[in-house]
Amino acid sequence: MRGNLYVVAAPSGAGKTSLVKALMERRPSIHFSVSYTTREPRPGEIDGRDYHFVNQERFQEMVERGEFLEHARVFDNCYGTGIDTVQTALTQGELLLLEIDWQGARQVRARLPEARTIFILPPSRHALEERLRARSSDSEPVIERRLRDAKQDLAHWTEFDYVVINDRFEQAVADLLAIVDDRGGALSAARPEVARFAAELLQAE
Repeated sequence: MRGNLYVVAAPSGAGKTSLVKALMERRPSIHFSVSYTTREPRPGEIDGRDYHFVNQERFQEMVERGEFLEHARVFDNCYGTGIDTVQTALTQGELLLLEIDWQGARQVRARLPEARTIFILPPSRHALEERLRARSSDSEPVIERRLRDAKQDLAHWTEFDYVVINDRFEQAVADLLAIVDDRGGALSAARPEVARFAAELLQAE
């Protein structure tokens, strides 16, 4: 039986990484697809576990050889998912999870339309800013740029199969579990309350 690919995306500061970590702790059968990136490791990150850290030249060579399922430039850095790793895992029947941005998710849908895509929304723009400022590793100019780009990121929620609102953390984790356990019908991105909530986020300053 072929495996399933889950794609999780969100604007910076929505809590995506923490949710994905909690999801995988509760479902050890899910494998995390380690992406490639040209950015520098953050404190505590380990090469090969959190990301494959490569330089710009190596990344560009991989692009030219068609080795990525998806790749994108986010801020000043490049990110990409190795296509061979994904195809091998799916062929072996694994449940595979990608934590990427909306640009990457769009590319994955084009090449693997059976992938199940999930967008994480923050509970408010204020919460988004608080979470970004809590990252001591990011400078003020980086935070300000991430905030400016958050509105653009938020506008892409309609491209996803499911939407999870990260208001209460444990509930958001439960929602992700429901999706990967094929019980996520109530979390469809098409539900009317999501459209109303997203509109409020996009209008907020």
